[in-house]
Order: sequence, then C-alpha cells, then structure tokens
Amino acid sequence: MAHDEVVERYSGLARAAMLGRVILDCGAEEFERGCFGTAGYDDATGLPEGALRASLGCGNPVAVAELRAGEGVLDLGSGGGIDVLLSARHVGLSGKVYGLDASLDMLELARANAAEAGATNVEFLHGTIEAVPLPDYAVDAVISNCVINLSDDKPAVLAETFRVLRPGGRFGVSDVVTDGPVDPVRRAAAERRVGCVAGALTIDAYRDLLRGAGFIGISIRPTADHGDGVHSAIVQAHKPAIGPGLGIRPMREADADQVLAIYQAGLDTGQASFETVAPSWEGFTASRLPNLRYVAVDTETGLVVGWIAASPVSARPAYAGVVEHSVYVHPGCQAHGIGRALLAAFIAGSEDAGIWTIQSGIFPENAASLALHQALGFRVVGTRERIARHHGTWRDVLMLERRSTAVGR
Repeated sequence: MAHDEVVERYSGLARAAMLGRVILDCGAEEFERGCFGTAGYDDATGLPEGALRASLGCGNPVAVAELRAGEGVLDLGSGGGIDVLLSARHVGLSGKVYGLDASLDMLELARANAAEAGATNVEFLHGTIEAVPLPDYAVDAVISNCVINLSDDKPAVLAETFRVLRPGGRFGVSDVVTDGPVDPVRRAAAERRVGCVAGALTIDAYRDLLRGAGFIGISIRPTADHGDGVHSAIVQAHKPAIGPGLGIRPMREADADQVLAIYQAGLDTGQASFETVAPSWEGFTASRLPNLRYVAVDTETGLVVGWIAASPVSARPAYAGVVEHSVYVHPGCQAHGIGRALLAAFIAGSEDAGIWTIQSGIFPENAASLALHQALGFRVVGTRERIARHHGTWRDVLMLERRSTAVGR
C-alpha cells in the first residue's frame, strides 16, 4: 500500500539524517528547477542541523499561513520538524504547534531537533494525516510541506483538516499538483522524481476536494516546475468564519430533520416565502445544487441553528453561473450574526464554484433579510408587483442580485 511505502521510505531518510547524513542537498538554483530541500525558506538560520538535513519540502508553507502570536498550528507530515520549529517562532510562547507524522523515526528526529532548539511550545504526535489525533476546532492554521500528495485518501485528509480547524482558520500548504491530464508514463516518471507514491492531484481536482470538505477562498498557485505537467504549488483556503460557540460546515443528509424544521419555522412567520409547508428531504435535495449547501452548528451540542442552499435558475448553459439562494436561521438563534456568516460563506463558496450572479426574492416587509443582503453587496433590481397570493393577500416581491467582482469579469 502507498501508506506503508511512504512510512518506510521516510523512516529510512530519518535514520540517515540521525546518522549525520544530508539526505538532500539542494541549492536555490536547483530548487527553482524542481529540486526539494531548504532552499525554499527565506530564513532558516538558527535551526538545528538535523532539521535542515531532513528537509524534503517543496516550498515554505510557514510563509503563506499568516501565523500570528498565540495561535495553534498543525503541521501535517512534520518530518524532521523544520516547519514546526519555524512556526513556533511565529506563534510565540503563548501559541502551540503540533507536528504529526506516521514515522516513529521521524518523530524521534523531530523531538531531538526541538530539544536542541529549546522549543517548548511544540508537541509531536504519532498518527496519520487521514485520522488526525486532535479534537474538533483545535487549531487556527494547518500547514504541510509536500505531504498531502503522498496520501492515498486525500478526501479524508482534507475532511480531517477542516474538522480540526477553528472557524476562520487557515489552510496554507506547499504541495505537488499537476496542471491537467498528462501522459501516464511521463507523469509517473515525474512523480517518482519528487516522491509522490500515491500520485498528485490535478489543480481542478484539488480545488473540488477542498470545496467538498467545506473550504472557501481557495487559491492554488503553481511554483516550481518538475516537468511532465507536475508542479510544486502553494495551496491556500480557509474555514468559514462565524461567532463564538458556532461553526459552519457542509450540509449532510443526517441534518435533514433539523434543516426542514428550521425551514418550516421560517415559513410559519409568513415573511420568508410563498411556500407554507416545507418540502420532503427528497424534494429539498432534488431542487437544490448538491454543493453550496452549508449549515451553522452549535459547536458544543452539534445542533443545526441555520442553513443556506442554492437552486439553479435555468437549465440553459448560458445561466450556469446564476443561482437563487435561500437562508434560514432557527427562530431561537436570530440576532447572533448567524445569517450573515452563512451568507458570507455562501458568497465565497459560490465564487470558488464559478458562480457569477446570486439572486433572491424577498418580501418588502422582511426588513431584516433585506438589510442583511444589502450589507453583503446585493442590490434591488426591481419589484414584482402583486406577483402571487399568500394567505389570501396579494404580495409584492423585491428582486435582489449580487454580481461577483471576481468571476465572469
């Protein structure tokens, strides 16, 4: 299996480093041509020689993770500990950096390097990046240096990464990607050169997996070219932000009862929709896009306190980037910024998905919803006067839309 092969390979490299061998000597010029090592770091002064000898990274994730004093950080596949030690400098003694590795030899090397560096705000964990041994909402940032490409279950890695991040947390990694379909023989040769046992993702596939895990604000920027369509890249994204005690994640089938109950509570106000009865879950899912569905949850109880989802406005290809959305908040949880956080996450997620226009119809009497949408860039484009009867009364609907400034320009 790829996992066993990876662990054995890197354990051997760790043992070599502990014997004083330089397992990869790569200068800046070679790094630009695709060689791995410490040349991607702006400043590695003061780090133990053992950490430098064991560096097999393809970039400098610490430089793109925007680490701040007092934060918690997780390094996936921490190896000899170079990124853990650099992160520890950024977060200071009030912060904490975890290094996770599946190789006991690498962990032994990393702990020795941390002791030599006098780093007291670090902890090294034994485990896999597909099953992180940390609780939910444990860290503010996740970094990794040319490791995720080694996993043979990348969806699990990204799901675990999303789980352990706090709301608003950042994902900033260096990794290996491909720029599209490449001849299998040539790509396999390139991947063997850079150690990608399980195979690198295409840029589009990487982006799709990040979106599926719940990440927004996704950026994938190729850096060094390793030939045959294989590149090092900086990959950045973040977990949706929301207020204390709350989280935002993708909607799941297990949320059905709670989502529909909140939906019905909104309909019962008479100000949310012309509908009067929430649909079945089958009807709900059939009429909405499979992605771009988020729920807000209480982080202590796991209960759903709000949701947002989108429907296509037309089956015509020309309207592929136009959707209509709905957002509902539990009646006992309003005025806590939940609707605003859900809508902000939805907007960012929609732009990641290539959506250029979001539409919504709002009753003029629903002042709170109108104000929320206008605060987040929606504008009233017209009024549908007396468009339909609701509880025996003809009602107007204000038509709002938000045109992306990032998509379809």
